[in-house]
Amino acid sequence: MGATDLTATELNSRLIELNAGYARAIDDGDFEAWPEFFLEDGFYKLTTADNVAQGMEAGLIYADSRNMLRDRVSALRMANIFERHRYRHIVGLPTVLGVEGAGARTDASFLVVRIMRDGTMDLFAAGRYLDRVEAVADGSLRFRERIVVCDSNRFDTLVAIPL
Repeated sequence: MGATDLTATELNSRLIELNAGYARAIDDGDFEAWPEFFLEDGFYKLTTADNVAQGMEAGLIYADSRNMLRDRVSALRMANIFERHRYRHIVGLPTVLGVEGAGARTDASFLVVRIMRDGTMDLFAAGRYLDRVEAVADGSLRFRERIVVCDSNRFDTLVAIPL
């Protein structure tokens, strides 16, 4: 069953579930679950709206497989040094931009609040997710591609945790 086999209501419902589960895993610190939202050869990139507008393909974070995402989580847990903090995502309702083959192209706006150890909260990132999703055997959706497009090109600290 592909995305083309789903009704518009079913597709929207599964997109909401996918985005909610994705945000919950990151916000709860369950980073090991994060790669599982992607297909085995899934693609993740974090970039800025300026880069997209200028056709610049490089991203702040770039991974072209689930194993690269798992490596990022390992580095986050064992190698990276950063001030302890966490995120709280607010993800808007997804919009289906098109259904093609086994998948769909979608986008959704997001805001991410960063909460520091001392309780300080800041708006850390705002932007949109540009996604390509596909249905898997159990009928749920996975990301074939997630491009995180941040509206600002400035970050006041290392982007250690995935957006």
